[in-house]
Order: sequence, then C-alpha cells, then structure tokens
Amino acid sequence: MLSLLGNAYQNCDGLSRRSFLTAGACGFAGLTLADLLRAESAAGIGSSNKAVINVHLDGGPPQMDMIDPKPLAPTEIRGEFLPIATKLPGVQFSELMPQLAAHTDKFAFVRSLVESAGRHDAFQCQSGYSNKDLASIGGRPAMGSVVSKLKGQPTDKAPAFVDIMQGRPLVRNSGRPGFLGPSFQGFRPDISELFHRELEAGMKNELKAKGADHTTSLTLDASLTARRLNDRTQLLAGLDSLRRDVDASGMMSAMDSFTQQAVGILTSGRLAAALDLSQEDPSVLAQYTPKNGVGADDRFVTAEGPDAIRKFLLARRLIEAGVRCVSVTISDFDTHSKNFSRMRELVPYVDHGLHALVTDLENRGMLDDVSIVVWGEFGRTPRINKNGGRDHWPRVGPAILAGGGMQGGQVIGATDRSAGAPTERPVTYKDIFATLYRNLGIDALDITIDDPHGRPQYILDAGQPLRELS
Repeated sequence: MLSLLGNAYQNCDGLSRRSFLTAGACGFAGLTLADLLRAESAAGIGSSNKAVINVHLDGGPPQMDMIDPKPLAPTEIRGEFLPIATKLPGVQFSELMPQLAAHTDKFAFVRSLVESAGRHDAFQCQSGYSNKDLASIGGRPAMGSVVSKLKGQPTDKAPAFVDIMQGRPLVRNSGRPGFLGPSFQGFRPDISELFHRELEAGMKNELKAKGADHTTSLTLDASLTARRLNDRTQLLAGLDSLRRDVDASGMMSAMDSFTQQAVGILTSGRLAAALDLSQEDPSVLAQYTPKNGVGADDRFVTAEGPDAIRKFLLARRLIEAGVRCVSVTISDFDTHSKNFSRMRELVPYVDHGLHALVTDLENRGMLDDVSIVVWGEFGRTPRINKNGGRDHWPRVGPAILAGGGMQGGQVIGATDRSAGAPTERPVTYKDIFATLYRNLGIDALDITIDDPHGRPQYILDAGQPLRELS
C-alpha cells in the first residue's frame, strides 16, 4: 500500500480541496476512485481522455521467442519454443503467447524495430532519442515530460506523467525531463511494497555510483508532513536548507508551479485512490491474476513475480484518474544465460497482462483513447550462446501496439530467416513516437519547445506516424 503522512479525517464531506491534507484522506475514508471520478464529472471537472501506457521490457526482449519465431531455422537459432497459429492467416507466434495469438485483431505487431542506440536503459523507449542528444543542455525530455509541458496544468488533480519503472538502475532514471527542467519530472510513487523487484549486487553498486539522483527507494521524504503541506510558508522555508542543491538543478525557477501542482495532487485524493488496488472490483482484479500454468518456477533473482501482471491494472487506474502518460517495466529480459527457462516465466506474464489490459480498457470504453506500446531497448541475438542465453542485438527488435484508435490485426515488417535483420518495412523508435504523439493530438514533427537558450527544438526531428495504423 502507499504510505502517507498526516492526521486522519473522519469524514471528507464538506472539506475544501485544500483541506485534504493527505493523498489518501478521501480514498482511505471510504471514497473510492470511482466515487471521486463520478463526483468530479458531476461538477464538470475533467480533462482529455487521450493517454499512453508505455511498457518497457527491461533488458531487451527476444523477438524470436515472442512474436517472430523461426521454426525452420537451425536448432541453435530457433530455440526450444514451438510456434503456434494466430488469428492472422499464416502468422505464427511463440507458444508462450497464446492470449495474443488468439486476439491478434486487437494488436499490431512490429517485427522490424531498428535504430536502437544500444544502451542498456529505457531512455530511447521514453524519448525516441539517444541519451547523448542535446546532452550539453540537459538532454531530450521523455514523452511524459513533453506531454506534461504541453497538456498539463498546475490545477490538474493528477500528474500528467507517472513513472512506475522499476528495472535496472539506468532504467529507473530513464523518464527524465531533460532540458525542460525539474518541474516536468514524472511523478514517481514508491510501489516497491506492491511489486518487489530485487537488484543484483552489481546493479546496486552501479546505482550507488550514479549518485543521489539514482536512488533505489522512491519513498516520499518523511519530513514532508501534512501540516507542512498545508502551510506554504513553512514548506518553502524548510526547502531553504536545500537551496544550494535546488539552485544547481534549476529547481528554484520552477518551484512555484511545481509546489502548486504537487500540493494539488496530494490533496485531491485521486492519486492515492488510483494506487490503492484494494479498491478495485474483485472480479476485475481476478482478470489481472495469473491462471494456473502461467509462468514457471525457475525465477531469476531480478525477474518479476506473478503479481507483476497487476502493474497493467495500476496503469489503467492511473489513466482513469487523469494521468496522461504512464511508464511501466516488466523485468528481467536480459537473458545472457538460461534464456528459455526465464522466458518461460516472463513472457506468459506479458501475454496475460496485455490481454487483460486491452480487454479491460475495451469493456470500459477507454481503448480508443489509450495507446499502448510494449518494447525494449533492443532485441536478442539469433544464435544461442554457450550459456543457453541470447545476448544484446541492437540491429532489430520487436514492438507491440494497441488501442489509441490504431488499426489492429496486422504484422508490420519482416526479418530474415534468423530474425537477425529486417528484410522489409524497417520501423524506428521515432516512428513509434510520432504515432503515439499523433494519437494524443500532438504533431511532434511540427511543434517546437524552447530549450534553456531560447532555441526552438522540435519534439521529434525525424520519424513518421505508421501509416498502417491509421
């Protein structure tokens, strides 16, 4: 559950918005997320329903073990998994993805994702760019931060961008605001009590070496009590002790709007209600619960457990509460060893979770408004290594798209006989982002945002929306 500070209230009726001093004041007193949304709808409060759920398969998903099997390739390439027929004539998937195979009409499958930067993080999957692009002025902003800049308002009841990525150290810091500055940083609630994701010792050392901005815990600072949130003067005075760090990061210039929005989010009750899965209808929660036979018993230390499927539910609840962009991870696809036992565990979770998410959104009438993308930083090597694993392969990788009014029931692109190189219709990361931005009503190839030097920067400097999905 989400841990919050402050005095509890017996009743939320009649209290002003500023009086809700804890994020859960209403939610935990019996008013659910659905109640809050209905009340705000009746009061004429609402926002655009267009949103994006960005799912990062941390470590790099193996294309040939998921949506691009090569049953005629040699054993050392095709691996252990059998191909299965899909709803699309002549198209096969791995046996690990029976749900998506049976419901291909709801999805579009890209087999030819190219131009990976080759970095072992999620930055390119968050922005479309290499981390080196515009690095001298802070780097390119993540999509969620751009959406926050263009679509968010200080009076919003929920943050525009919520980042619940839990992957390897560099993944955890991938959804950065870049040159937009700290006021457009994604909101990062601590979900570690809901979804445990262990770090290997080497990863912990890597995280520590990155400094204070790369922390394992995302817990709210315990000094930020409800009373301090209610007293703006006291809050800002308390921040004076951090002024040196704040000035160095550029936070002071954004503090007024940042504080206004942060207090609004914490006092509205919507975010806490969205993060509280105990408020979900048990029948819906059951849809996001693995069935017998989903997953295996050979969990790698950094891999997800069965409950990871509920991250998709959490994303839906956040979108329903007004969030416009949610970033999620499923770990750990970095299979340099034991690829087949580990994929036998992880891929069915993705298969089950995506089907549950799309079905849930469709049942709620939200699917046409919510775009879903599922991908990783690169694919995996066609040839199996001596440890039974697949190594990094930036030449080509997979992506799965759904919702957002996109045309499903198709496969885009193709690869050679080993799934090692595209043979038709290469698709870039920026093409995918151009498509997602278009679904949000943003022409990313035409709109510019000024950088800190006042120079206009296009949201995307290349790429085109995928014509097949229109």
